[in-house]
Amino acid sequence: MKSISPLNNVHELGQFGDFENKNVQQIIKIKEIKNIFIYQIVKFKSSNKKDSELSLDNLAFPNILKVNSNDNTRILWMGPNNWLIISKNNLSDELKNNFFSSDFAVTDISHSRSIIELQGSNAKEVIKKGSPFDIEKLEENNCTNTVFNGITITIDNIDNSTNKIRIISLRSFGESLYHSVTDACLEFGYEAI
Repeated sequence: MKSISPLNNVHELGQFGDFENKNVQQIIKIKEIKNIFIYQIVKFKSSNKKDSELSLDNLAFPNILKVNSNDNTRILWMGPNNWLIISKNNLSDELKNNFFSSDFAVTDISHSRSIIELQGSNAKEVIKKGSPFDIEKLEENNCTNTVFNGITITIDNIDNSTNKIRIISLRSFGESLYHSVTDACLEFGYEAI
């Protein structure tokens, strides 16, 4: 069975909005993150495992609102005893060997999420248009749950120097979210890559 990306029908490559006569850094880059593995890990209250002992893909599990990452994997703190793993690698074997069902609920949610990556000097301005969250306070390698035009999202602030932000939503809201985000980008100009 062939995997179809959540934004397959709406993500068209090219430049849109007010992009003419603008510096390349001013134009927002929009990219769909696809062909990745996403896992949710929840530690049961009855578990004796300490959060400080947890690791995956040589990464320690982060604390409140933090993200730990390497070149292939990002681990996002989603709430108490709850983490989201986003990886280029299939980590199912490592998860099976280290996160036993007596202590953890591990769920592969790779096909149930849509991820939009924004990059550019105005990326945070786009978030401000649709979210009540004060995006300016979100530091690099931090994440938060909020809404964007009524759609529940997770924001992952990847890199402050390049203003790279990922917006994660349920797959079923992916197209609506994409339209809301690209509409918010029109005044700045954007390039879908």
